[in-house]
Amino acid sequence: QVQLVESGGGLVQAGGSLRLSCAASGSRFSINSMGWYRQTPGKQRELVAVIRSGGSTNYGDSVKGRFTISRDNAKNAVYLQMNSLKSEDTAVYYCKVEGTWRAYWGQGTQVTVSS
Repeated sequence: QVQLVESGGGLVQAGGSLRLSCAASGSRFSINSMGWYRQTPGKQRELVAVIRSGGSTNYGDSVKGRFTISRDNAKNAVYLQMNSLKSEDTAVYYCKVEGTWRAYWGQGTQVTVSS
C-alpha cells in the first residue's frame, strides 16, 4: 500500500507564508506527476499546482506568482511554498500523486489565513 503524509498546514496572517510537504511511502511505484489541490466547504476541489516527472509545472490562476511547487524525486516528496497568502487561500489542501495505474490522495491539511 501507498501512504501520503502531509505536513506544514496551520494558521497564518494575511501576507505571510507557509510551506506544505507531502511524502509518499510504502510500496515502490512509479510517479508520473505530483500536485496540490484545495477545497473549501460548499465548493468543488480545485487545482492549485502540479509538477510532472520532467519538472514542468502548472498553476491555478488564483495562485500564479505567489505559490511555487517543487519535488524531490529521491525522497518521493512534493512541496508547496505559499507566499503572500490571502484569506481566499483558506482551505483544506490535498496532496495528489499519479502513478502508472492510479492516483493517490493525502488526507488533507488545513490552511487558515486570517485577515
